[in-house]
Amino acid sequence: MAINTTKIGQIEYLTAEGIAVSHGFTTRLGGVSTGTLESMNISYHRGDAPENVEKNYRLLADALQFSVKDLVMSHQIHSDLVRVVTKADHLGLDHHLYPACDALITKDPGTALVIFTADCTPILLWDEKTGAVGAIHAGWRGTAANIAGKTVEKMVAEFGCDPANIRAAIGPNIGACCFEVGGEVPEAMGAAFGPAVEEWIFPKGEKFHMDLKQVNALALKNAGVTQIDISTQCTMCQHHRFWSHRVHGTSRGSQGAIIVCGEGML
Repeated sequence: MAINTTKIGQIEYLTAEGIAVSHGFTTRLGGVSTGTLESMNISYHRGDAPENVEKNYRLLADALQFSVKDLVMSHQIHSDLVRVVTKADHLGLDHHLYPACDALITKDPGTALVIFTADCTPILLWDEKTGAVGAIHAGWRGTAANIAGKTVEKMVAEFGCDPANIRAAIGPNIGACCFEVGGEVPEAMGAAFGPAVEEWIFPKGEKFHMDLKQVNALALKNAGVTQIDISTQCTMCQHHRFWSHRVHGTSRGSQGAIIVCGEGML
């Protein structure tokens, strides 16, 4: 299965062939934001006009077929916290209004989940049997804390999911080509995942490069998920298409990953 580009009007986003419910990894293309935030910024806290952010969400809601009033957001702190939510948890479009977490799960049909990225790893989950879905923000700290695996475990505990029925999609992030780090990052990954992670760590002088997509795929596999679509896009290499914190610094918008809960088969 692959991750493909979808275009509706000026909006461009990515979708995974393995996930059958409405979802998308947004890009920086197709919105109404202006200046350094041109054009699809989905965060209130990047210096954008609130009306631009609201319009961007309406455009995405039309494209992905969800209701803005049923959208639930993450207030991310690079943790391993997973929240169980329903559409009743909607608190508006300012993610700072929401409780802290870095992953959301739901089994409430119509509820749309969103997490935010600008180099970190976005992950979407869909259980084809129960209909449960999840959205995960995995920075390197969250990755080392096994937030991907813990989100799967939470779906099992809360919704009775079987990991064999969960399909995962890992979206655009800073790739191994560009993710240069010091020794503390591979040490943290080794402590979390053992020798298996060494395949995805590449020494470069006194620094290291790391493939966070593959490390998160390992975490998902350890949790029993075997159906995983993985994007090839690097947000830093393709900074004209994606927001990249390492390229744009504080003068950037935020993209995200959105998934809408459908009906289960059980």
